Order: sequence, then C-alpha cells, then structure tokens
Amino acid sequence: MSGRGRSGYDPPALVTVDAFLALDVRVGTIVSARVLRGARTPAFALSINFGELGTKTTCAEIAGLYETEDLVGLQVSAVVNFPRQVVAGVTSEVLLLAVDDSKGEKVLLIPERPIPDGGRVG
Repeated sequence: MSGRGRSGYDPPALVTVDAFLALDVRVGTIVSARVLRGARTPAFALSINFGELGTKTTCAEIAGLYETEDLVGLQVSAVVNFPRQVVAGVTSEVLLLAVDDSKGEKVLLIPERPIPDGGRVG
C-alpha cells in the first residue's frame, strides 16, 4: 500500500518540531533587483535586507509574475540558514519562499502587513 490519498497526493515524511525549528525563516525587504543574465530560465538576482542579519543575495525564478521595479520595497520570506549556491555567477545566500500557482508561476510568500526586517517566522 502506497499511503496515497484519494487525490493521488503522496504526503512527505512527517518532521519533528525540532526539525522544523532548524529552518531559520526570516522576513526581509528587497532593496535591489536585476535580471540574472546567463540563467537557464528567466530569473532575478535580489538583495534583501534582513535587519540585524544584514543584506543577503539570492537568485529567484520569479520573472513570470514580477518585474524588477515592482520587487524593490517588497517584504518577502526566506530561509536564511540555507547553504550558499552559485547561480549564473551570483552567490545565492538564502532560499526565497514561493508557491506555484495554477499556471506554474512562482508566487512569493509575503507578510500580510509590514513587520521589522529580520523578523523570524515560527
């Protein structure tokens, strides 16, 4: 038996509270955004201010729904203790959180109201 529900969804393994809390998810404000040249799929390089944690860089494949000028000033959520990766020559220091919409586009997870940069999700 596969454990699949009626919808065919195969749920991921359960995690402990401690495993969840190991993710350091913070809110920050995008301070700059540019098109990431050389990426395999359309993407942006973003600089995000996380308050006391400083400004971190990330790469995000969100060009389908967003323009660079609309991103600056937007608060977003990201995992800040994610291993660094180099994408198209840019070091990505955090993992931006987004969800696929019904068309497969990435929709950013943003706070419902402004909060201080660096606020921890949890």
